[in-house]
This record gives sequence, structure tokens and C-alpha cells, in this order.
Amino acid sequence: MTNILAFIFVVFLSCELAFGSRAKLFSSDSQHRKSSLAPAADGGICELRVAIYGYACEEHTVTTQDGYILSMQRMPTGRSGQTGGDRPPVLLQHGVLMDGITWLLNSPEESLAFILADSGFDVWIANTRGTKYSQGHTSSSTDDSAYWDWSWDELVAYEFPATVQYVNGQTGQKLHYIGHSLGTLIGLASLSQGNQLDLLRSAALLSPIAYLGQVSSVLAQTAAKNFLAEDIYWLGIDEFDPKARPVKNLLKVICKTPGVDCYDLMASFTGKNCCLNSSSVDVFLDNEPQSTSTKNMIHLAQMIRGGTIAMYDYEDEEDNIKHYGQPTPPVYNMTSIPNDFPLFLSYGGADALSDPQDVQIFLDNLKAHDGDKLVVQYQDDYAHADFVMAVNANQVVYDPLMAFFKLQ
Repeated sequence: MTNILAFIFVVFLSCELAFGSRAKLFSSDSQHRKSSLAPAADGGICELRVAIYGYACEEHTVTTQDGYILSMQRMPTGRSGQTGGDRPPVLLQHGVLMDGITWLLNSPEESLAFILADSGFDVWIANTRGTKYSQGHTSSSTDDSAYWDWSWDELVAYEFPATVQYVNGQTGQKLHYIGHSLGTLIGLASLSQGNQLDLLRSAALLSPIAYLGQVSSVLAQTAAKNFLAEDIYWLGIDEFDPKARPVKNLLKVICKTPGVDCYDLMASFTGKNCCLNSSSVDVFLDNEPQSTSTKNMIHLAQMIRGGTIAMYDYEDEEDNIKHYGQPTPPVYNMTSIPNDFPLFLSYGGADALSDPQDVQIFLDNLKAHDGDKLVVQYQDDYAHADFVMAVNANQVVYDPLMAFFKLQ
């Protein structure tokens, strides 16, 4: 789901067996926290997935301009505990229906967050609004429809600057950004608007999402083209909870579509991942998927149907004029990304969500990019989840990624 429709309904039916009720973490603190350490009620991600391996880990919170209180985790050192030398900060942003555990699903030798910490980086993990540890708000709760009135536009406008500025403020350094799936879309849209460029060293995009018109996942295509997320929204369901009955009923509808194989949901959504092991899948099922807003799912479906990367379409000229001052949503212009900004892209030939044809459309927008500031990696047998869960991603993707960072 990390992501964009990235694990979009991934294993919804089986996940019902693996998940208990969702923890509610509310806060009424309206002050922006410049430096706060705030462990969750159950210890949070640090306790669940980091400290158990002997790593230092800090729980932080940051409040966005629109009032959402987000959890962040920091791994300031590697397992050795050494703090000397320059440790460049790295911000990790997961995809849709996932949270920061995306980067901690495998062993320390195979998970990117651990590998970065052991390789001399100061690691920061973001968790988007609505996920288990980022459900606080300064004036509303997840029981309010207003809490869920957002799409990935708001993640670009509010969460990206809040998390980037927070890491910069805590470390005093420019940072590297790594996104997976929806995390890449957030980063690319932000870069196209010049958002926080002065605080960033580079960006790495794993399973990059800018365009979705060529998505080959039959499940994602069926959901988008039949306006199924819109149906849920008009029923008054603002929270898209993969564990809730409306979404499970939605999946049943999709599974009746000819050509849809619901006996292998992961492959049906993400493509056939080459290199996952059962232990990481078990960790995934223990912790994911997470909620997002139904409006966010509609926005992604609009991208699939339209083949463009634009802001949320209110499907009404007057509403669009009210929000944007024009009858159609503004487009995020990928050619506006500065040609000298360092980019690392890694995509897979078996990916059904970040389809190679869509990636090529994005790459066509980068034809003028400085050659020494752009690294493009293609892994023929990788699908969507392989980039964060594959047992060989360390050698295949992460080693080249860190070599790229060290040149910036």
C-alpha cells in the first residue's frame, strides 16, 4: 500500500485477521513543538521496531500549519552508538496506506532505515496524518469528518514543509529526502513548486509516482474507472480504513471483475514482487495497512483516469474556481524541477503501480536535467514492494543510493 494505491487494498481480507482495533492518539496542544520527544501510549514505532535491535531511537512530534500533529522517529546513531563525524540527516517518507514502519519491515541488515543509520546518516522517519501514530490535531479528532478533508495536495502544502523544516531545525543541516510511491509523489510535487529547496541536498525516489495513467494493476484500474472510492465518499465515509467493512465490501466488488485474481492480492496490486520473505510479510501484516482519507484515494483515482498530475478535482467548475481561481485544477509542472537538483530514481520492470511507461513519461520531463545530477536505476525483476521489502535491496538499490548521497 506504501503506496499509492501502493499497497492500495493490499491483502485487505487477510489483514482483517491480523489487525486489532486502531489506537486513537489525540492531542489538543496548539503550540508548534520546536523540539519535543513524545513516546506513544504503547511505546510507538521506536519501541516496536527499532529499540528491539539495540538502536537508539527518539519519538518526536511536529505540528503542521493546518493543525495535524505528526509523529516522527529519529535514529541518531547506528547500532555501534558512535556519534562522531558528520552525520547528514535523511528524511524517509512512506506511501499511502502505510506508515513509518515501511522502512523497518526487515532485519537491520535488510531495512533501509537501519542501513542508513549504520552507514553514518542521521535518520528521520515521517508518518502522515491519519496513520496510527499521527492521529492528533489541534482542534478536531479522527471522529470528525473535517479531520479527513484532505488529499495528497495537503501533504505537499503542509506536511512536507513541516517535516523538512523540523529536521533542519533539529540538526542544523540540509537533508536528503527518500520517498517510496506516494512519498515520491509528495516529494516531486513539492520540488516542482520550489518547496523547501533551500533545505534539501537531494531526493531519492523509489518506485517513483508522478503519472498513473498506465497503471497495469487490474485492481487499481477497476477501482478508479468505476469511481468506487467516490461511491464510498458519497456514502459519508471520510476515512478510508482498509480494515473497515465498507472497504472490504469494495474489494468484493472488485474481485468479481473478470481478470482480477484476488487469491494473490499483493501481486494483483503491486505486481509480482521477486524477493520478499515470509518474515517481512508477517511484520507487514502485524502493523499494516493504515488509514488514509477517502478524498486522498479519489485524488489518486483521478490521476489514473486522467493520466495527469494535477491538484484535486472537485468535479465542478464553481468549486474549482472557489479553491483555485480557475475552472480546472492546476497542474504540477514536473519540468519546473531545477535541472541542477540531485535526483536518484529507481524503478522496476514488474511494478504494476509505478509502471515503467509512466516512469518514462516523467523521465521525458527531465531531459534537460544536468547529467551529473541525475541517476536512473532500472531493476527488471522488481515490483512495487520490493523496493522496501526485498531481501536483496541492500545490494541492488540501497548501496548505489548511499553512494549517490555521499557525492552530494
